[in-house]
Amino acid sequence: MQRVSGLLSWTLSRVLWLSGLSEPGAARQPRIMEEKALEVYDLIRTIRDPEKPNTLEELEVVSESCVEVQEINEEEYLVIIRFTPTVPHCSLATLIGLCLRVKLQRCLPFKHKNKQINDKERVAAAMENPNLREIVEQCVLEPD
Repeated sequence: MQRVSGLLSWTLSRVLWLSGLSEPGAARQPRIMEEKALEVYDLIRTIRDPEKPNTLEELEVVSESCVEVQEINEEEYLVIIRFTPTVPHCSLATLIGLCLRVKLQRCLPFKHKNKQINDKERVAAAMENPNLREIVEQCVLEPD
């Protein structure tokens, strides 16, 4: 598993480099990235599960270690969130991803890129559906 993780990490760094999002040998500032990752985690941990009254943090769908932030340039960051649905065949994983996207879009104070859930037309179309929008709003609502 560690070998697969290392290969995925290497592949991601090559994709970023080839796409021009990352320059080889560019100096990173890990402290800043860790702070930004914690900032992202603080935003997403309170999102409610679409089926249960619990938060994603309480259900261990997200954890601090599942959030990674990489600097693209001085003003933009790549946000990577690896969430684990409560069951492998979870039919609402896409809805959880949409909730994560909406929450970050509304709350992040810095520019970010999202590779997986970044189809603006799909997100806009999903949020036009009143039933789906209501579910997302309930999930991303801040606790009192």
